[in-house]
Amino acid sequence: MSSTRLSPEQRQRAIDAMSSGEELDVLVIGGGVVGSGAALDAVTRGLSTGLIEARDYASGTSSRSSKLIHGGLRYLEMLDFRLVHEALQERGLLLTRLAPHLVRPVPFLYPLTRPVWERVYVGAGIALYDALASGSGHGAGLPRHRHLTRRAAYRLMPSLKSGALTGAIQYYDAQVDDARHTMEIARTAAHYGAHVANRVEAVGFLRQGERVTGVRARDRLTGHEFPIAAKQIVNATGVWTDDTQAMVGERGQFHVRASKGIHLVVPRDRIHSRTGLILRTTTSVLFVIPWGRHWIIGTTDTDWRLDKSHPAASRTDIDYLLTHVNRVLATPLTHEDVEGVYAGLRPLLAGESESTSKLSREHVVTHSAPGLVVVAGGKYTTYRVMARDAVDEAVQAMGGTIARSTTDTIPLLGAVGYDAAWNQRHALAKAAGIHVARLEHLLHRYGVLSRELLDLIADQPDLREPLEGTEDYLRAEIVYAASHEGANHLTDILARRTRISIEAWDRGVSAAKEAARLVAPVLGWDAEREQHEVEVYLGRVDAERTSQTMADDISADEARRRGPDGTI
Repeated sequence: MSSTRLSPEQRQRAIDAMSSGEELDVLVIGGGVVGSGAALDAVTRGLSTGLIEARDYASGTSSRSSKLIHGGLRYLEMLDFRLVHEALQERGLLLTRLAPHLVRPVPFLYPLTRPVWERVYVGAGIALYDALASGSGHGAGLPRHRHLTRRAAYRLMPSLKSGALTGAIQYYDAQVDDARHTMEIARTAAHYGAHVANRVEAVGFLRQGERVTGVRARDRLTGHEFPIAAKQIVNATGVWTDDTQAMVGERGQFHVRASKGIHLVVPRDRIHSRTGLILRTTTSVLFVIPWGRHWIIGTTDTDWRLDKSHPAASRTDIDYLLTHVNRVLATPLTHEDVEGVYAGLRPLLAGESESTSKLSREHVVTHSAPGLVVVAGGKYTTYRVMARDAVDEAVQAMGGTIARSTTDTIPLLGAVGYDAAWNQRHALAKAAGIHVARLEHLLHRYGVLSRELLDLIADQPDLREPLEGTEDYLRAEIVYAASHEGANHLTDILARRTRISIEAWDRGVSAAKEAARLVAPVLGWDAEREQHEVEVYLGRVDAERTSQTMADDISADEARRRGPDGTI
């Protein structure tokens, strides 16, 4: 499959098409995973489709998740069988058909600490979890759970402290690089003909009487404002749903509350284990997730009513995670072990409970006004179902015969032929003059689109070298982020197209200058702009580091907001 570039030129063509005055069938506001999914769903039904995102693809919630594709064991305990079954079905689709190059199995250890009854209770729940996955028809060939003795559990995870468990159960879920996955959905939508553009903000709605007929949009790179006409608009703005609805002058039929979840990234050698770990806390669960040469530890679940663009992790948040994970580790983790920290906001449908951990992860779709569909709530794993339901709601109001959703059969760019490319990796690596481990890294991030990076390397052999300040990413990946993946700013590249901002000890400070130099010709930067991008990124890192020393949310938020935005 030939690919579509999300290049600066493509972005301008998309803006020109959307502002031409020709009415779109569907315009999606919000380039997170649900909005990007809605654009892909609409365009593959044969509808003329636009997608605008005020910042960068996945710059909000969709790049700051636990990076798990899972059914959610805790929802099973809440007896929400429908949600779990639906999520497990989507997990199977992603693993086997839609994105096998991005979504991979990951094992977890569930420690048992009580007598026999806990093994029976937890074992029955995990057995049901496996059964629901198999019953979905997309079991994905994941190994079934297995019961472990105390000795077997310690062999798998030697870092557990003595007495941390009496036995364990190991089960499997899946993980994904959320930011990369979301961007690939938007890129796949563009491949099928959608007009997609990031850094285009909806600043108002156009109306004819009570009907919403389009949006007033602003290109945040140029300041140019223009109208976009559409028969149906889908508001998929996540935690910004209430803000977007306020522009229509509608109170809305539901409200979305933001719940903050933070995660820590620590080096792989700090925890000796061949499996991930799941722990129960008083309010939720805590995961220790293998992530390349690192571990991701999370998450928290607290109400957040401050700046939604840049949720800040406080020292209290970090201490909470360290305290809980250290209860089971033989060698405790300290603040000095933490390489990276990130905070994200979950969009939860507001209910009566004041505890965000009890608010709904179900999603809601409704016509809040004629011509305007709102989709909110849900969880990352079920993004495709949410997107489908939103477009179903939109087409009901359009009349005529419109095709049903087909996104359950449409692989993302990079997926088709992935297994064959993986089998050929040794020959491909030899031909490209790179180590096979480098090619495996590329295949896990780009699938068969890795060939496009190999073409870049063939044209510029120095791009096969690692980026200064990080051993895990090649220079070619930095250039490709700007030329093919819609990156407009240095922050886009170091925080989302790669994960250098959370994986490197210095959070990408030493990589920033060379990365800016590599993309300057692609993005048309002069020396002054190149230096500005570096300064903005360094200021962002400094503000985040400072916020993470603050004792509470308010002081952490103030410290983070004193730094540059980095996304405008």
